[in-house]
Amino acid sequence: MVGKTIQDINAKIANGSVHVVTAEEMPDIVEELGPDGAAKEIDIVTTGTFGAMCSSGAFLNLGHSDPPIKMQKVWLNDVEAYAGLAAIDAYIGATQLSKSRGMEYGGAHVIEDLVAGKSIDIHATAYGTDCYPRKVLDTTVTIDDINQATMFNPRNGYQRYNVATNCSNRTLYTYMGTLLPDCGNVTYSGAGVLSPLSNDPTYQTIGVGSRIFLCGAQGYVTRQGTQHDPTNNFATMMVQGDMKQMDKKYVRGATIHGYGTSLYVGIGIPIPILNAGIAKATAVTDADITVDVLDYGVARRDRPVMRQVTYEELKSGMIDINGREITTSPMSSFHDARAIAGELKDWIQKGKFYPTLPVERLPNTGVVCKPMKQIGEQPTVADVMAKRVITILQGRTVENAAKVIMEGNFNHLPVVSDEDRLVGIITAWDIAKAVAKNKRDKLDDIMTRAVVTADASEPIDIVARRLEQHNISALPVVDKHSRVMGIITSDDISKLVARR
Repeated sequence: MVGKTIQDINAKIANGSVHVVTAEEMPDIVEELGPDGAAKEIDIVTTGTFGAMCSSGAFLNLGHSDPPIKMQKVWLNDVEAYAGLAAIDAYIGATQLSKSRGMEYGGAHVIEDLVAGKSIDIHATAYGTDCYPRKVLDTTVTIDDINQATMFNPRNGYQRYNVATNCSNRTLYTYMGTLLPDCGNVTYSGAGVLSPLSNDPTYQTIGVGSRIFLCGAQGYVTRQGTQHDPTNNFATMMVQGDMKQMDKKYVRGATIHGYGTSLYVGIGIPIPILNAGIAKATAVTDADITVDVLDYGVARRDRPVMRQVTYEELKSGMIDINGREITTSPMSSFHDARAIAGELKDWIQKGKFYPTLPVERLPNTGVVCKPMKQIGEQPTVADVMAKRVITILQGRTVENAAKVIMEGNFNHLPVVSDEDRLVGIITAWDIAKAVAKNKRDKLDDIMTRAVVTADASEPIDIVARRLEQHNISALPVVDKHSRVMGIITSDDISKLVARR
């Protein structure tokens, strides 16, 4: 049985005899030599990943002004940072949005601009004290003007990541990108074969104090990341590194359309091959790593699983869902992940990087990723909707519809087929426009056919969001057969909010 220590490996780095390969190369080596032979031949396997990691940010120490200020609020390029740390320390999060530019620019872009050496405008306000009398500060700095700029990311480098599709009838804008209706596309993230935590799935060499490649600089694993879930192979890492040493190639602010901002972070982790078991683990392939395809059309914490896929299938560009071939596209860059693993390999071979074993391994048992505790029941559509709904048959005239609306004293009239299925909707405003234009024939000519609907079991928050998105004031509530069972309006929701 082959056994090595980290001291043995680092001595080989020092004398130039270390043998390093990337995780992409390791499967063939293990297949040829076996785990024992590979462990004897290979000293280090390098990994890499480059993708959007929303749970990222930076601690900044701006230095004291004259006269001094104890910042209560602070904005960097009009993006608010958290100032409740001390007088002139701040933490800026990647997903915080600009006050003036919204989703176009956020904390992620501030971090990228700092690493790139660009000037950042600072505006701070304070309440004033005897030792910190200043109340307003406006200045411009670069990363060289501030004392410390430490990237500190609470949750990075997921071991694997769920895949997204959308079975609803409308386009969705999510952190997994734009999802087309009716399962029109599939998006995924993660490096698969190069993924750091997939190459050390029991975290024998990764944990507190592990030295890593972080955005082109040497960084460290601080501890397990938030939402660390080893039971389901969703481990995460908390990481930190000096932004002043980072390379702008591997720090990229991004706007994800309709969702917000995120930071693309480059991480590479060396895995010392101490024994045959670790060698075998680093022989993982894209075909070995499976992940669930989730329906993001269901806006709930637990989304339906459409099927399981491998990274090999995802990277092929097409997967099968219910007999249909659906195009896949990555949210992360395998090209850059490969470059990171290669650059880390080069650092080690040139004696610029020495791996460290963790002082404490990431936990791989006994950790539960709990959902939020919520006090009180969340109202659903069924709790609020009007259950007695008047409808009108398809084929009736505008005049018929006008009489129904006037007699019922309401604004929305669902149109149904002979089979009692929803086929359209008419509003009082539609009737008024039709009369003004002397259109008094069948409703089919003026009704809205693409009706936005609700399900009785949906939480009110989701329905309120849908009303806002479509700029409408009511949703017919339908069952699985498209039969109208109620209607919910913006007035119903407003009354509920007022009562609460």
